[in-house]
Amino acid sequence: MTTDCLFCKIAAGHIPAEKLYEDDELLAFRDIAPQAPVHFLVIPKKHIQDPTGVAKEDEGLIGRMMRTGSKVARENGITDFRLVFNNGAEAGQTVFHIHMHVLGGRSLNWPPG
Repeated sequence: MTTDCLFCKIAAGHIPAEKLYEDDELLAFRDIAPQAPVHFLVIPKKHIQDPTGVAKEDEGLIGRMMRTGSKVARENGITDFRLVFNNGAEAGQTVFHIHMHVLGGRSLNWPPG
């Protein structure tokens, strides 16, 4: 855990979140500023700063993030959804702990930005 990281604090239970899924390695919780009717985040409990910080040994964990996001989306009645990873401030990353946004429940336009 990085002591100044918001998502590390949420994963450790120091800051409350509306949890949708949790296991030893991953946590899924609702976004506090949803951009779609269904909008939640999936994070690893291990601190990884951003997508460029994913090491070879983390590849399985990132794959599990995608599977977990799909599972939780289905459990919330969403079969069509968007998965988003932001990398860096100019791409919209505001918390520097890798996280995957799962958005659905409405038509999502393209391009997103």
